[in-house]
Amino acid sequence: MNKLSKTILVTAVLSALSAMPITSALAADGAASKKETVKVPAMRSKVYEQLARAQGLADEGKTQEAIEALDNVNDKRGSMNSYEIAMMHNFYAFVYYNMENMPKAIENFESVVAEQAIPESLRLSTLYSLAQLHMAEGNYDKSIAKLNDWFANGGDTENANAQVLLAQAYYQQKEYQAALKPVVKAIKIVSDAGDVPKENWFVLQRAIYYSLKQPEQVADVTETLVRLFNKPEYWLQLAGMYGELGLEDKQLAMMEIAYQQGFVKSRQDILALSQLYVYHQVPIKGAELLKQAIKDGKVEEDVKNLKFLAQAYTLAREDEKAVPVLAKAADLSTDGNLDAQLGQTYLNLEQWEKAIASTQAAINKGELDDPGKAQLVLGMAYFNLKKFDASLKALELASEHSSSKAMAQQWKKYVSKEKENAEAMAAISA
Repeated sequence: MNKLSKTILVTAVLSALSAMPITSALAADGAASKKETVKVPAMRSKVYEQLARAQGLADEGKTQEAIEALDNVNDKRGSMNSYEIAMMHNFYAFVYYNMENMPKAIENFESVVAEQAIPESLRLSTLYSLAQLHMAEGNYDKSIAKLNDWFANGGDTENANAQVLLAQAYYQQKEYQAALKPVVKAIKIVSDAGDVPKENWFVLQRAIYYSLKQPEQVADVTETLVRLFNKPEYWLQLAGMYGELGLEDKQLAMMEIAYQQGFVKSRQDILALSQLYVYHQVPIKGAELLKQAIKDGKVEEDVKNLKFLAQAYTLAREDEKAVPVLAKAADLSTDGNLDAQLGQTYLNLEQWEKAIASTQAAINKGELDDPGKAQLVLGMAYFNLKKFDASLKALELASEHSSSKAMAQQWKKYVSKEKENAEAMAAISA
């Protein structure tokens, strides 16, 4: 049972003997009785003394002796009136609660409300305690029933804690629409009073909207959580909701502000922000963020992450920064695709020999997604080294693949012509 529940339960029971005359009524969780339907008999002093003794033993931690004292009272229940019997069960419930015997506590509280001639305030406090105990025990339908009885008997409908308890019980029963109304009411009650509702109330409201598949409302509540409580998880969750709603600009802005506040720390969040930067055409930011995270050990230096880092640098037209990353990734990879990508990068940098070496390594490793493109890179690199025969051989192989056929044939014509020109010049020189 949570702290709130325990406080209310203990207060309701202890006040029975220590804070009122023996003939007066218990306070029912701050709610005054709205009606008195039956005449309540007085508690006789001898019964009061016996119950007070049981209470004293319980306060000293002598729970078993307190139970025995109450058993002695129970032996004489034939001569007791309804109010005295109800108060005896009230104290049984308190002692069993302290012993963490919730079924016996519930059983005795049920015996309290079974008596007709008791103060309405006692009935109210007991119904509320039963609602809380059933909630703690997972008896959500019974918790709902007791709360509805509490309201029907004059329980304060403006009691925000009671409304939230009802919402929690309905939520656990997966009755999400029924759960929504009381939690919204609880938040309004507290807000209208100029106070800040409890954080976990908003969390419950958000969970209900999520279960109802209402993402816009989930985002709205998360915005409130960000504004009122400014916790890292709320910033990140809100960014995720914006992404789910297709509001990518807001998603990036939220993630970037969270990063500036030091909230983006986990591997998953760092990768998400890096990907967002690339998606929003700011690849250099994504690359630098990921590079630092790998350096700091927050993100693994594996093939997947290195490949993404290299792609980010390439998109940012930072080929020289992409080269060492691709080289490391290629060394870790079992297929030749990253070597082929490295070869392409060297070609872009006009480093022909390295382009040939990396591309040949890719071909040797095999399992290429686009073997024709690799041969095309070889053909271009050999051409720039004026190795026309090697170039034409590679371009011939490239033309055998549909993905590179058209470009390979164009290059073959161009290389053949340049070869003829070079041979003619050589002949003239000779």
